[in-house]
Amino acid sequence: MGLRKGEEIRLGALPVRAWLVPGTVVLVALALMLSGESGREWLRFERGGIAAGEAWRLLTGHFVHLGVSHTLLNLAGLMLVWFLVGQTYAWRQWLLVMAGSVAAIDVGLWFGSPQLEWYVGLSGLLHGVLAAGIVAGIANRSFEAVVVAVLVTGKLAWEQFAGPLPGSEATSGGAVVVDAHLYGVIGGVIAAAALIRVRRRAPI
Repeated sequence: MGLRKGEEIRLGALPVRAWLVPGTVVLVALALMLSGESGREWLRFERGGIAAGEAWRLLTGHFVHLGVSHTLLNLAGLMLVWFLVGQTYAWRQWLLVMAGSVAAIDVGLWFGSPQLEWYVGLSGLLHGVLAAGIVAGIANRSFEAVVVAVLVTGKLAWEQFAGPLPGSEATSGGAVVVDAHLYGVIGGVIAAAALIRVRRRAPI
């Protein structure tokens, strides 16, 4: 089931164009994975590099990973999230949601987590995408969206007060930056709220 009220969404029911955005993300992440350790160090979100003017890290850091297992884990998460909420917005709107989530994570990590030296991975962005879908679902009075919102809120609370979920660091192959999840959700919620407001103000 999708998160829109009354809409049953199966994997095959989504049109091909609905998979354009996640498909592109998958290809980019896999290509960057092949760049190895040197590529990851050159592309990751790194405080010192960004301060030195390496602005590309603000974007590329979200698409490189700790290794193969981390990459595949996040890409599997992307497919699951897209199955749940991929029909919520048009692909151009999803790009805006992603841009807003990335910006929120970057700003959050830079100012809100000054002790963090570097970060890699899609997980923060995935939380932003899911949050944007949940907001649209709640706006459409979807009970499923409310349930997922409660679960995500509980997960974020656990991470903020107790640390990463048990087993998550072992699965990803390194430390989990839980603050990125929180900042991603904030960005996704803000972007979704803006899109919903634009929809409601649009002429019928």
